[in-house]
Amino acid sequence: MERRGFLKVSVAGAAAAAFGGASWLNAFSATAADGDGPYGPLLPPDANGLALPQGFTSRIVARSLEKVTNSSYLWHMAPDGGACYADGDGWIYVSNSEVPLIGGAAAVKFAADGSITDAYRILDGTNVNCAGGKTPWNTWLSCEEVDRGEVFETDPFGVNDAVARPAMGRFKHEACAVDPDRQVVYMTEDVGDGGFYRFTPSAWPDLSAGTLEIMVGPEDQTSGAVTWAVVPDPSADDDDTRDQVEGSKPFDGGEGCYYAGGVCWFTTKGDNRVWAYDAAASTISLTYDADEPLSGVDNVTGTSSGDLFVAEDGGNLEICVITPDAVVAPFVRVDGHDGSEITGPAFSPDGTRLYFSSQRGSGGGTTDPGMTFEVTGPFRA
Repeated sequence: MERRGFLKVSVAGAAAAAFGGASWLNAFSATAADGDGPYGPLLPPDANGLALPQGFTSRIVARSLEKVTNSSYLWHMAPDGGACYADGDGWIYVSNSEVPLIGGAAAVKFAADGSITDAYRILDGTNVNCAGGKTPWNTWLSCEEVDRGEVFETDPFGVNDAVARPAMGRFKHEACAVDPDRQVVYMTEDVGDGGFYRFTPSAWPDLSAGTLEIMVGPEDQTSGAVTWAVVPDPSADDDDTRDQVEGSKPFDGGEGCYYAGGVCWFTTKGDNRVWAYDAAASTISLTYDADEPLSGVDNVTGTSSGDLFVAEDGGNLEICVITPDAVVAPFVRVDGHDGSEITGPAFSPDGTRLYFSSQRGSGGGTTDPGMTFEVTGPFRA
């Protein structure tokens, strides 16, 4: 397929219902319009090094190897995928650690006024925990990005022990997105010919047993109908899961994954694309296929307004917004963090605060400490 600068949102009915009537139909065939986006242009970097639109402010909530405010927890190195959870009048932000051998995940607890009240580990002793996914029953699926890595179901509230979910497959996991409408979990695989997977639990929502499938379709297919086939051996004892099904569709470096309103959006960093899987129609399409302004697509999340927020691993270290009216524009840029990547974007339960990390901070090296930010402001409802 010839590379071209266009953005196309290709799902209408189901997504519109989930996003409060957002104009997905108008966006169906629109081309990208580079511009300031719905929040206006970025201002010069603030004291924390974030270039933000007018009306937005930032703070640093955690720095690697330093105690998180009002806690005894030293924030982990290489903060990666994250999610937010309601906790009484406050909320919790969960963050993975993409560190070899000790990996795991941790949580920061916030009071109703946004003050930090605690931080603690929720997963230990795992390996290169990259992204993951939030479940509707308020657990965090933390994924190991290593060959034959596993998914670990963890408790953001720090009460229950984490549990491995080997039935979900052993491969180089990146991200998960739960589809409660069909009672399945979608998963990406971060290799150059990675699969896009679907796990159906035997007894929803128990993830201890079930059926793992991989998407089937032509290698060069960018739109149209796709099918699914059962992966015979999810444990990958002899062959990698992506190699067990003839005709499985390869994706070039699967990254972030986000579900809403009948659609699962996922990113592939190798070809800088944002994909949409229409679960009801079992079709795929391209939501974004361009080289700028969004470059190095990675983690993705969304809002009730229908906006997608896509973080960059590379590029100029931005989180870009893709709107239902087919505009893609920078929302925030992290200044002076060359060599890092933006990870873990997630909104507070009320939608007024965005959390994310610069994984390697301003140093940019693999052993340099990262930092986790909060951005507050008038996000679109």
